[in-house]
Amino acid sequence: MFEEDLLYKISEKMPTLSKGQRKLASFILEHYDEAAFMTASRLGEVSGVSESTVVRFAIEMGFDGYPKMQTELEALIKTKLTAPQRMRVSAEQISKSNKDVLTNILEKDAERIKSTLSTIDKKSFEQCVEKILNAKKVYIIGVRSANSLSSFLAFYLNLMIDNVVYVNSSTATEIFEQIFRIEEDDVLIGISFPRYSRRTIKSMEYAFSKNATTIAITDSKYSPLVNFATNSLIARSDMISFIDSLIAPLSVINALLVAISVAKKDEMITTLEKLENIWSEYQVYGYKPSKNFF
Repeated sequence: MFEEDLLYKISEKMPTLSKGQRKLASFILEHYDEAAFMTASRLGEVSGVSESTVVRFAIEMGFDGYPKMQTELEALIKTKLTAPQRMRVSAEQISKSNKDVLTNILEKDAERIKSTLSTIDKKSFEQCVEKILNAKKVYIIGVRSANSLSSFLAFYLNLMIDNVVYVNSSTATEIFEQIFRIEEDDVLIGISFPRYSRRTIKSMEYAFSKNATTIAITDSKYSPLVNFATNSLIARSDMISFIDSLIAPLSVINALLVAISVAKKDEMITTLEKLENIWSEYQVYGYKPSKNFF
């Protein structure tokens, strides 16, 4: 992954850097969790160099400016930091904000959705819809925090098509027992965000080796899932406390489900009418809608 290579690149270039840049490089290597959230001027101040040195350093590292390097540092900490470190960093960020926690988080979540909308590959999204519709079987895997997303996707997709396999297990061995029959005409949807699940990565790798269509729902083009993905849906997921914000990925999944339901509109209406009768007969819900509602 490129983010992991950044620290290596800084270390490798250290002997060729100017005195000021070496000072800055040392600070970043030791405190990248703090540097990721600093402006160029602030980073220069705390590391004892000028703002212009910070900008030149970013260019020396192969970026077209400091903001690009900062983005990579932010991506780096999502994969490198432990849960306690993430808690400390995020708590410090929130404490420095002049907004209450509710406003802070909801505004940032709104920004994440807007950012995802502006960068997501819409052609890839359309291809994913088509491949799911034409698949012999659709396998869905997402473990740990991503399990909430995978179960949500599986629940609604199962109402639309009858070939959904929700891969839900606690060990890698049991997961492979559920996907070992995957074939070229099948689709596997893998969902994972930093710190990426090894089980999900291995499942994507296996499905990819079997020439199945593999769809990654993840946070970055540098995600390890992308290496084994036929198509990738990139949704911004940032760190809030030791928790990851999954609101943008959920919105992408919602869009995926709606697109599939629209493509199968007539079948969906028939299916839902049958389900309404079943729900009513077996009193699944506490409220019975009126037939004269509309």
